[in-house]
Order: sequence, then C-alpha cells, then structure tokens
Amino acid sequence: MVFPRDFVWGAATSAYQAEGAWDKDGKGLSIWDVYSHREGTVFDGHNADKASDHYHRYAQDAGLMQKLSIPAYRLSISWPRVLPDGIGHENERGLDFYDRLVDTLLEAGVTPHVTFFHWDYPYELYKKGGWLNPDSHHWYAEYASVVIKRLSDRVRNWFTMNEPSVHLLWGHQAGKHAPGLMLGTQELLQVMHNLLLANGQAIIALKDHSKADYSVGPAFASHICVPAKDSDIDAAKRVMFERADFLNNAFWFDPLVKGEYPPQALTLFDRYGIRQGREDMRIINQPVDFLGINIYSSVAVSDNEDGKPGTAPKIPGYPKMALENWAVVPEGLYWGPKFFYERYKKPIMITENGYAGCDWVALDGKVHDPQRIDYIHRYLNQFSRAIGEGVEGAGYFYWSVIDDFEWAWGYSERFGLIFVDFQTGERIIKDSGYWYKKVIETNGCCLSEQEKCHG
Repeated sequence: MVFPRDFVWGAATSAYQAEGAWDKDGKGLSIWDVYSHREGTVFDGHNADKASDHYHRYAQDAGLMQKLSIPAYRLSISWPRVLPDGIGHENERGLDFYDRLVDTLLEAGVTPHVTFFHWDYPYELYKKGGWLNPDSHHWYAEYASVVIKRLSDRVRNWFTMNEPSVHLLWGHQAGKHAPGLMLGTQELLQVMHNLLLANGQAIIALKDHSKADYSVGPAFASHICVPAKDSDIDAAKRVMFERADFLNNAFWFDPLVKGEYPPQALTLFDRYGIRQGREDMRIINQPVDFLGINIYSSVAVSDNEDGKPGTAPKIPGYPKMALENWAVVPEGLYWGPKFFYERYKKPIMITENGYAGCDWVALDGKVHDPQRIDYIHRYLNQFSRAIGEGVEGAGYFYWSVIDDFEWAWGYSERFGLIFVDFQTGERIIKDSGYWYKKVIETNGCCLSEQEKCHG
C-alpha cells in the first residue's frame, strides 16, 4: 500500500446529524429542525431532536476516537447554534460548546477539522429568501468570521462547506431534503451561484481573521464515473465533466479552481438570464490547499455506437449497501481521484466514504460488520492504487465515526464505526472500528495483508 507519511486518517460526522439538543442553550431553528417535523418528510417520522446526543456525550465520543487511534475528526458547526438568527446576535452558549468540543478533542490527541456548513441552514435566513437572496453570501461571510475568530487559535484545518450540489438538488429541486423546495432551473442556477460565492467568502474570511496558519478546501459531492472497459476511459471523463446539468462536477469545481464556469454552465446562464456580478468570480476563485471529494458509489459508463457515452447496465445481484441500493464500486476511489487530479492538479482528500448497513448488537454483546470492513478495504486499495500512479492523496475521512441521523432515511441505516443505541445513547465500537484502528496505526500498510488488520 502507498500512503504518504503525512496522510491524514480520520472519521467524520455533522452537527445536525449527531448533536441533538436542537432547542437547547439558545440555539435557533435550522431548516432541518422545521422540515423534519413535517409529516411525511423523514422515514417513520424520525427527526434529529436528540440524534446521537453528541452535544452531551462529546467527551465520551472523543475518548472513543482516542481509543481507536483516530487522529482527525471532521465535524461541522451548527450555524443557528452560534447565530440563532443567522446574522447579528451571537449565542455565547453555542460558541462555548464548540470551545469545549475543540479543547476536549485536542486533549484526546484528535485534531479537529471544521466544516462551516453541512446543510443546517438558519430558518430565520430561509424566511428572508435563503440562498436565493443576493445577500446570502454576505450572511455566510459574517457567520464564517464569527467561527474563525472564536476557534482559529486552535483549529488549523477547515472545509468551506459540505456537498452544496446535494443541498441544491435534494433540498431545492427534488424537495426530499430541507427546505423541501422544487425550484425551476433559473432559480437553481442562482442558488448554485450564491453557494459558490459563499464558498469563496469563507476562504476570504479565513484570510482576514484566522489567528494562525491554516489549510482549507471544499468537501464537495462528486458524481463519479468509472469506465466499463479500458476503451471507455474518455467516455467516463466526458460524463463527469461535460454533461449539461448540475451533476457535472465542473459546474462546482471549475469556478473554484479555474476561475470560470464550464461552457455547459455558461450556456444555461445565458438561456435563463443569470448575470454574474463584476466581482463574483474573484470571490469564488479563492486558493485552496486540496480538493475534498465525497465518494460512496459510482456508475459505469460505456461508449455507445453513436459515440455518445451512456450508463452501462448493472449486473443482476450487484453488490450494494442498505441505503437506496447504492452500488458498491471500489474502483470509484481510483478513477474519481485520478480524473479530478488530472483536471485540477490539486491534492485529493476523500472527505467522505462509507458503508450503510443494518447493524445490530449480537448475542455476544458486540457489533459484527464484516461487509463494512470489506467495503473500506476495497475502496482504500483503489485509492492507494491511484496514489501509487501519481495522484497526490492528502487524506481519508470515513463516514461516519458514530451512527447518526441520516437525513431523509432517519435512523433506518447505520454508517458508523461506533454503534449508537438511539434510545439509551450507549456506544459500542464495531468490529470495523477496531479494524480501522489497525489501518491507521500502520498507515495503511496492513491493507496488503488483511490478517494483520484484525485485532
């Protein structure tokens, strides 16, 4: 296995999915607090009012991460917990919580990697138009500045925002995530542009207010295509970077890295009358230290006889996880980083990768999850392959460190390395957690000899 000496090994979760305490200590409402309480929005009427109770059990969770030798924890800040109205009044009790969380992690030898935004948008700002409001990126700059001023004396690693494309498509087009909208293309283009402006504003805020040197990059979703066969490599690239919709990775990454939208996006901008401000691309095109990409599943692409690439049919009985029949395609962690690195020449950090299963406590009191172990092993093998062929790999964050609330699926699926009893709050380290500990401690060397990863 080939992983650099400074490779970052970690695990992740997010504020809304893990913290709970949805109305405690002065926190304001988020769009997810409102949406998840509407009938029919989340599986079986679940919500994240309590979630994994990380708000009250963060010290225990930090101790479990220490036990598993996890050196880096990717967490997010709840925007309405620190600014209940989204702007203006700062909630000191909310900021105090993140002070305590960061200090506890550092004391446990776990480095915090902070994501500014992971979908829990302040409801008060949503009532003012949300991401459609032309001031939305200025609101984001104010929020990011508050967090940076408070935490940057201890936090050195930042992610600008999480999966804005999913927030756009599921929350603003399909209506299946908060805020539950079904907007047209013109409005979606404006939301996309404002999200990218906000992404740039977070980096500008770091430049202006960070108290120490820092590393920053996005944690964006990625639509990963793998070639069905060797002759389909160019076809897979075209689907990843040339399609004319919001799943085109270039819509999101080109403005950030190259300082320009791809032709397919500009065509849509012209068609729907979207105008960029004179300073917009300067704001969006800010320097990043790496590209964070979230990869779970992938699609196989083949070149058709007409020269147009298309999705190759799945083989009956294909391996899949419990969540939405997502296909298990380890090659995604080879081709995805390879294609992104070739196009953007930036170090690649896998900011999310994980397996959803239906885990339970066995008769022996343990949680056995061999499929998750096999999933991570296969995916890491492929990432190592990419690194060995010249891709600059910066790190890997498994999703998620603990079982948590999985958005529209509620508590029906589990991603965690640590089992959470959502009734009692009890934590049990799964077999995969102990296995991942060995991977971390050997810097991935044990992956080539599987028996050495079991303890």
